[in-house]
Amino acid sequence: MTRVYLDHNATTPLAPAARAAMVAAMDQCGNPSSVHAEGRAAKAVIERARAQIAAAFGADGADIVFTSGSTEGASLALAGRDLHGAAIEHDAVRAWTCEDLLVSSAGLVAVDTPAETTLQLANSETGVVQTLPQGLAVSDVTQGFGKLPIAFNWMGVGMALISAHKLGGPKGIGALVMPRGTDLAAQIRGGGQEMGRRSGTENVIGIAGFGAAAEAAAAQLADGTWERVQQLRDLMEEALVAGAPGLICIGKDVARLPNTSCFAVPGWKGETQVMQMDLSGFAISAGSACSSGKVRASAVLTAMGFDENTAQGAVRVSLGPTTTEDDVLRFAQAWLQKHKKHCARVA
Repeated sequence: MTRVYLDHNATTPLAPAARAAMVAAMDQCGNPSSVHAEGRAAKAVIERARAQIAAAFGADGADIVFTSGSTEGASLALAGRDLHGAAIEHDAVRAWTCEDLLVSSAGLVAVDTPAETTLQLANSETGVVQTLPQGLAVSDVTQGFGKLPIAFNWMGVGMALISAHKLGGPKGIGALVMPRGTDLAAQIRGGGQEMGRRSGTENVIGIAGFGAAAEAAAAQLADGTWERVQQLRDLMEEALVAGAPGLICIGKDVARLPNTSCFAVPGWKGETQVMQMDLSGFAISAGSACSSGKVRASAVLTAMGFDENTAQGAVRVSLGPTTTEDDVLRFAQAWLQKHKKHCARVA
C-alpha cells in the first residue's frame, strides 16, 4: 500500500533544503557563544538563518528570537499580560488569555481593542483566515507563514509566533518576532543568549533547517505552488460533496488557507474516520495534533456554534506542495466508500 500524507497542518515533511542545511550544520562543532573561530562559525550559521527568516517573513529590522516552537513563543509573548482572546486559538495561546472574544458561525473574530488582544492569522483546524487589525498585540502566524503572502513589517502586530515544522523545517524550533528593541521579560534565564530574551545554547542544527525551510517556502509562495494546492483542495471537496450531499464543509464561504479542508458528518465520529482512513493508507486528522487522543468536541467548532454531534464528526485534510491530483481523488474515493458503509449501518 502506497500511503498518502494529508496532515500537513500537523507537521510537514522535512524540505530537502532544510535537510541539507541541517547536515551541513552538524559539522559546526563550536558553541555559538564562544569567541574562537569554531564558535564564530556556529554563530554565523545562526545569523544566516535569522536573515533567511527575516527575508521570508518580511521582517527586516525586526528582532527574531529563536525558541523551541510556537508554544514557547506564546509563553514568552503572553505571560502576565491577560490579553483578550478567543476559543479558536491554539491551546498554547488560550492558556495565557482571557477567553472572551466572540466567534462568528464562519469562524471570524471581531476585535474592539487590538492593543489588548491576541488573534491568530489562520486556524489550524478550519483554515479560516482572519483580517488582523492594525495595532494587534500578538498574533499566532504559525499556520499562515509560508502559505499566505504576508509580511511582518506591514501586518501591524506587536509580536508574531512562527514555527519551523509547519513549513518544511524541523520540529522543535520556532521564533518570536517583534519590532527591534521591544522590551520583553525573559522566561528562560541564564547565559543571556538571543539578546537576553531566551537563554540557553542555541539549537544550531534546528535553526539552520528553519532558515533554509523559510527561504524555500518563500520561493514556493512566489512560484504559484499554493495556487495549485488550492485547486487540488477544491477538486477534492467537489468530489466529496458530489458523493455525500449532506457533507458540511466548514469555512467554505470565507477566506481559508489554500491547503485546508475541514468537513463534518454529524454522528460519524472524527476519530473513527481518522482510523478508517489510516487503515486505507491516508493520514488525516480530527483536529489539532496537539489535541489528538482527547475524546471531546473541537473547541474551535463549538465556538463557531456547531452542536456537539457535528463538532465530533469533523475531520481535517491538509495538503502540501507534494500532494498530487491522484492523491486527493484516491482519498475522496476511499472516504466516500467508508461514508457509504457508515450510512448503511445507521439507516
